[in-house]
Amino acid sequence: MGEPAGIGAEVAAKAWAALREIPGPGFVFLGDADVFDGVPVARIETPEQATAAFPTALPVLHAPLAARPRPGVLDPANAAAVIASIENAVALAQAGRVGAVVTCPIQKSVLTGTGFPHPGHTEFLHALAPVAPRPVMMLASEELRVVPVTIHEALASAIARLTPGLIVETARITHDALVRDFGIAAPRLAIAGLNPHAGEAGTMGREDIEIVAPAVAELQRLGIDARGPLPPDTMFTAKARPRMDVAICLYHDQALIPIKTLDMDGGVNVTLGLSIIRTSPDHGTALDIAGQGLADPSSLLAALRLAEQLAARRSF
Repeated sequence: MGEPAGIGAEVAAKAWAALREIPGPGFVFLGDADVFDGVPVARIETPEQATAAFPTALPVLHAPLAARPRPGVLDPANAAAVIASIENAVALAQAGRVGAVVTCPIQKSVLTGTGFPHPGHTEFLHALAPVAPRPVMMLASEELRVVPVTIHEALASAIARLTPGLIVETARITHDALVRDFGIAAPRLAIAGLNPHAGEAGTMGREDIEIVAPAVAELQRLGIDARGPLPPDTMFTAKARPRMDVAICLYHDQALIPIKTLDMDGGVNVTLGLSIIRTSPDHGTALDIAGQGLADPSSLLAALRLAEQLAARRSF
């Protein structure tokens, strides 16, 4: 359900209304059934009942909140329910009772204020359902897939933490996920350089020579189709994108700026390195517009559709 004071319930209701008409992938909402106003709701007892209910009502596995949510107003009293919603979703996916988990955005500040030890959704999900040494975040759209090697940290810290080993580990987890879940037999990985023009042969920093190039060489030694370090200012052009299946980027904005520029509404957050399929819309809780009926469900719809496609390639 995500953050109850945000737009999670609104986009879920709009997604249900759209998918029941198409039809599209059915889903069940894990959360409080009472947050939906003016939407037909089916309070089901098991996820297996969702398919029959979906054409006429939004299926909900009801889990009451401690406090009635107010749009845009955060309430720590509901933090435990948010965490439980994630745990229950993962448990259902691990048991094979649902094909995937699609998470609405959470407000991390509310959870950490109550003692939640994880930096965010991704790390918590990896603690619940690990299959790789660490989770890897992919942003995927029809135009582009990107994976940042470092994510939510200051740029100086991210650069200081870069090593050939970290790049190789990230790329290998990504490669394996592209084969297993995306059905790409021989993924093509484009590895971004760190400095302008990928360092210009060392004249603009030696990181690309000493950190990125050895990582690319190791990936190639492992039989992975990897190229780089590539100049970041040209690797995302219309001519360059068809030559890669994913761009491995070295820090957050290097990855997220191009994909959000190309397809802000269709971008989907996919967590790699889990034993389950997990996707998420590529936006936040949008507290500023919560309760106003303005939320766009496009990214959640894209996340649901991609989750269905990925789940179809796994057997449960």
